[in-house]
Amino acid sequence: MVPWLRGPQDALPDTRRALGPGSDAPGLLAAGGELTPRRLNEAYSKGVFPWYSQGQPVLWWSPDPRMVLLTDEFRLKRSLRKTITKFIRTPGCELRFDSAFRRVVDACAGTPREGQDGTWIVPEMVEAYAAWHALGAVHSVETWIDGELVGGLYGVGLGRMFFGESMFSRRSDASKIALAALVCFCRAHGVAMIDCQQRTAHLASLGARELPRAEFERRLAPAVAAQPVSDWTYDASLWRRLDVSAAGAEQDSGP
Repeated sequence: MVPWLRGPQDALPDTRRALGPGSDAPGLLAAGGELTPRRLNEAYSKGVFPWYSQGQPVLWWSPDPRMVLLTDEFRLKRSLRKTITKFIRTPGCELRFDSAFRRVVDACAGTPREGQDGTWIVPEMVEAYAAWHALGAVHSVETWIDGELVGGLYGVGLGRMFFGESMFSRRSDASKIALAALVCFCRAHGVAMIDCQQRTAHLASLGARELPRAEFERRLAPAVAAQPVSDWTYDASLWRRLDVSAAGAEQDSGP
């Protein structure tokens, strides 16, 4: 039976108690409780995240395996390299952090996850992450063209760890540009791993892969405990980080 969190005094269970692959909800760890910054900080520090639909209680997940993007394994294909090069060189194209956080979350809320109908970013979740953003733990990465927000993503930054939540795109490759910029920023600040939660073909195409839960948590603990990134601003000079350990970029002859 999945444990029920009745109040803030109830700690999340050990992640090894999450439902296994033979269950109806593999990875489900607990249900109930409130989405407060305190609870969210506890959860993410343990590699646990909320995911539920309108009308359901808060559901807490710890999947095994865990999809991650190791920042030195980001796959920069030639087509995306050309797109980013054009973006960098074109006046009016800009990458920003945290200038339109709520707009990014609202746009992501209107974008279903790969293979799913509808949104999982319910209003309660929007408000919870906005409150956590105000405390400095949640960030948006934004792609702007001629003053228009055309794509981006948001996620949680704890210590030297980033947990990706969702992305959206209103122009071709706009969310990929944001992710590439996030990778540059992470490389520059010693963030070795971006949590992607669950496997999608899109993320796999960009170099993300699955880790066993135990391995993910082994890497997670020291990253979360590390000195946090203090300056969440993006400088255009960071784009040069794409040339560092861009796995297979020059050899890849694919699209």
